[in-house]
Amino acid sequence: QLQLVESGGGLVQPGGSLRLSCAASGSPLNNYAIGWFRQAPGKEREGVSCISSGSGSTTYEDPVMGRFTISRDDAKNTVYLQMKSLKPEDTAVYYCAAERAVCVSYFGGGMDHWGKGTLVTVSS
Repeated sequence: QLQLVESGGGLVQPGGSLRLSCAASGSPLNNYAIGWFRQAPGKEREGVSCISSGSGSTTYEDPVMGRFTISRDDAKNTVYLQMKSLKPEDTAVYYCAAERAVCVSYFGGGMDHWGKGTLVTVSS
């Protein structure tokens, strides 16, 4: 059973950067597409980015386009989300999730395996 654990969240000032990690165990990560989602206080969970297995094709949602970069290191069983030029509206709990092969269910907001999240707070 694939298990996912997020890390790297914390408090950062506006304009700052953070790198989130999603570490997988229980199954090789190279068979899975990994998505990042976030949920801000009082708001619904939303997709942020997704990276497929194999070719590593990526997708980004408009609010993070050009600021966030998703990448994967299958040798380390880890997916990263590099976040730059952070804004207060990026404050949320960030979750990583997985589905087989390519990002499909990601677009419907549902994937098969989920981590427990890491909190990112952007504030001065």
